[in-house]
Amino acid sequence: MRRAPSCVIIDKLPFASPGKPVMQARLEGIRSRGGNPFMDYQLPQAVITLKQGAGRLIHDMSDYGVLMIGNNRLSTKRYGKIFLQSLPDMPVSSRQLDVDPFYTSWKES
Repeated sequence: MRRAPSCVIIDKLPFASPGKPVMQARLEGIRSRGGNPFMDYQLPQAVITLKQGAGRLIHDMSDYGVLMIGNNRLSTKRYGKIFLQSLPDMPVSSRQLDVDPFYTSWKES
């Protein structure tokens, strides 16, 4: 039995709030050791969280779906490529028109 396609929508990149006291202390510790808090901690943690969210879409080879990330920083910031490269190999588009045929082809098969 074929599963219906699903969609996971992520409305923002999952960066932790830097204003929380525990996070501030962690970032200051990295900075005091000469590190880059964003590249050394915040970005890797956000990438892991995004991958976990994407993992809710595809559990096995019979799953079929669309991952929508509603944040233009994937294409406007240099770190956007790091997020995209962390995901499984899949087509990437910023156009709704590219998603419609995906669902249409599933319904017709």
